[in-house]
Amino acid sequence: MVFRRGRVGRPGLLGTVARTAVISGTATATSNAINRRGQQRAAEKQAYTEQQAPPPPQDYPAPAPPGPPASSDDLVAKLKQLGELHTAGVLSDDEFAAAKKQLLG
Repeated sequence: MVFRRGRVGRPGLLGTVARTAVISGTATATSNAINRRGQQRAAEKQAYTEQQAPPPPQDYPAPAPPGPPASSDDLVAKLKQLGELHTAGVLSDDEFAAAKKQLLG
């Protein structure tokens, strides 16, 4: 004699609930894995795009506006001082010419 345990045929309510829970859990896990992979790919793509982008332009400070023009008395005094330094041998001919050009130009 063979004894069978449980029902034969359709599963009961508990079996149906268990099967539904397994299917739902599997679907959720699969969906989460797909979402994570999509986010990972988007992050990789963004990192690659940022690597390939040219660097942003640098902002350089604006040049200082030219000061007020030197008065003629001040200019004459500076030229005299340069002449004295040149005569004393402190400035070479080239240095004297460059300094004079800077003052006048």
